[in-house]
Amino acid sequence: MKQFRFKKLDAFAAGQSSGNPAGMITIDSLADITPDEMQRIARELRGFVSEVGFVCRVGPDRVALRYFSAEREVLFCGHATIAILYDLFANDPDFRHQPTIHFDTTTTSLAAENRVASEDAVFISAPAPVAGRQDFAAAAIAAALAIDPADISARLPTARINAGLETLVVPFTDLQSTLTALPDLARLKRFCEDHAIDIVTIFTGETARPDAAWRSRVFAPRFGYLEDPATGSGNAALGHYLLQQGLWQGETLTIEQNGERDRPNIVKLMARGEGTGSPQVFVGGGAVSRIEGQYLLR
Repeated sequence: MKQFRFKKLDAFAAGQSSGNPAGMITIDSLADITPDEMQRIARELRGFVSEVGFVCRVGPDRVALRYFSAEREVLFCGHATIAILYDLFANDPDFRHQPTIHFDTTTTSLAAENRVASEDAVFISAPAPVAGRQDFAAAAIAAALAIDPADISARLPTARINAGLETLVVPFTDLQSTLTALPDLARLKRFCEDHAIDIVTIFTGETARPDAAWRSRVFAPRFGYLEDPATGSGNAALGHYLLQQGLWQGETLTIEQNGERDRPNIVKLMARGEGTGSPQVFVGGGAVSRIEGQYLLR
């Protein structure tokens, strides 16, 4: 039997919104647990959290992270990263006064900025974007999302951007059509599998809150559930899309996310220029600790 420290953390929770639940398993070394055991824990927690992040310290200002959903390993999980790094900055005496924590995933090394004291948030750098070829028509996307094709904006293009996960970004005409979208999980999963898409981000410039710039929703059927209510990677892809379309200059902005008009989860974005290359997008937010204890793996 193995025993690990466990927390349930709700990332991006704001006001009366519920955020996005993530599991945090703290381990002394990645050698202490196998990938099969990580997958088993994530499967056992299906329906309780969206993903489970496994974290261990590997240096004075560095941790290693791996993520699993109930279905499979996730290469990058923004909301779990926000939740875990926020918890470390807020509660771990070794990290509380660190201005930055570097974190290593299975594919990249990134950084998290400590703004817990000033903004009750952490900001994590998103992986560098990779644009893919988007070669399917709006009608096919509408069919996969079970929406009227007229709900997809004709003023802006759809796009395929990987900012940690392969993301299809779809602009919608208004808030009502964005809120009422209700895809069939099995149909959307087949569409995503056929086109090697991890998640679908839909968004609109019409918002419920006056301080929000955009409303987004993110669908993730390949990870075992239909909707991710507050998402790091999906909004990072949206941030790169907004930069590419000249709709954003990189200043800190607020995105409201989920399908509830008046109780959205809140995600922050900012971007910084990196010389002559593409600006680096940062995703920001906080987390609420709901449950903590020990996880027994028999």
